[in-house]
Amino acid sequence: MTDFLWNFGSFVVALGILIAAHEYGHFWVARRCGVKVERFSIGFGKAIWRKTGADGTEYVLAMIPLGGYVKMLDERVEDVPEELKDQAFNRKTVWQRIAIVSAGPIANFLFAIVALYAMYLIGVPAIKPVIDSTIAGTPAAQIVVKQPMQVMAVGGQKVRDWEEVNLALAGHIGDSEVEITVAPLERLQDSESNQQHYILNTQDWKVNPEKEQPITSIGLGMYRPAILPQLAMVSDDGAAGLAGLKVGDTLVAIDGEKYSDWPRFVEIIQNSANKLVTITVRRDGEQLNLDVTPKSRENAAGKLEGVIGVAPTAQPWPENMKVQLEYGFLESFPVAVDKTWQLVSVSIKMIGKLFTGDVSVKNLSGPISIAQGAGNSADVGLVYFLGFLALISVNLGIINLLPLPVLDGGHLLYYFVEVITGRPVPEKVQEIGFRIGAALLLMLMSVALFNDFSRL
Repeated sequence: MTDFLWNFGSFVVALGILIAAHEYGHFWVARRCGVKVERFSIGFGKAIWRKTGADGTEYVLAMIPLGGYVKMLDERVEDVPEELKDQAFNRKTVWQRIAIVSAGPIANFLFAIVALYAMYLIGVPAIKPVIDSTIAGTPAAQIVVKQPMQVMAVGGQKVRDWEEVNLALAGHIGDSEVEITVAPLERLQDSESNQQHYILNTQDWKVNPEKEQPITSIGLGMYRPAILPQLAMVSDDGAAGLAGLKVGDTLVAIDGEKYSDWPRFVEIIQNSANKLVTITVRRDGEQLNLDVTPKSRENAAGKLEGVIGVAPTAQPWPENMKVQLEYGFLESFPVAVDKTWQLVSVSIKMIGKLFTGDVSVKNLSGPISIAQGAGNSADVGLVYFLGFLALISVNLGIINLLPLPVLDGGHLLYYFVEVITGRPVPEKVQEIGFRIGAALLLMLMSVALFNDFSRL
């Protein structure tokens, strides 16, 4: 219940900020174009707070935090007094209307830059993308790894940490090939001469976002510090916690087999779904045998595997693998702009591949996934929450630019037709378009919600 409230609260805060930025873009440009704004609302439904400003605009916070709107004076919607007709939206030039409508998505992109600027100014602790192996039978299997290698670039795009590798790979889902550049970690000072370039065949590369990340599905074996046999986390409601295992317990054996390493321990647990296993641990100098029945879950292959809800202790990360993505007051701005452009580029590619079928509709996420992401990022810290806000803001801006008549992009489509033809699109045609757009948007939202519920 606590997790639900935290996720919901973070979701409301995140969405409120992003909607406010989007709608303020419309509001600010409308006012500059001489349009009278009657209401500025964050949320839909019944108002929980309202105030009329000195400018005559009613500012509203409403009950349902899933959107917002800017209500402008418009003769197509209501009767407008003669003395106010020059302030009506429909009386403005087509280029002014284009500016007002496009200002919302543009505000989302600008907000992403501001959020990322603040993130890089504060500094983001990260881990260098170092691999110590590749997975057989995957596209990355052709990469020769004889020592720890750092991934330097993906598809010609430089990467600094695993998050950037993941993002870059996501942009190549559905492509027939992708270039990966690596270099030995110990010789990065002379990395240009030591860089190795591999063209991976990704024609048969499939990614299931519900089960795995692009990093692992393409076959990159992430370097991880040595794992110790001591438990660092035991879930209270997991099979291990219910059986009596505690944080600090040292693993000794499982079903009589002496503990050798963590992968073997995980393998036995995964093969024992709903079957009783005996785990031997050392606690306070005493050896205990605890009977545990692993719960079951479906893996990426659709098969049931056991899980008990524990995590081991790992040795600290080597200092040469840590990186602090932190920049100065001026340097942070171009880095934030470049990062925003990367997010825009990947998002557009992914949307395009959804329509071509190269990417499954299972990649679509709705408000539940966004709420979980907001809660998780807020739980980790401010810099991660800022990064999450930037990502969602970029996606909100792009989605609103889709040429669906109920979205900003649909209105812009009509206005550009007006620019070309010299006359407005007929009201009847617009009305039909709005109905079709609403149906398509409802279908997309339904798919996203279905995906959300299937991930729970």
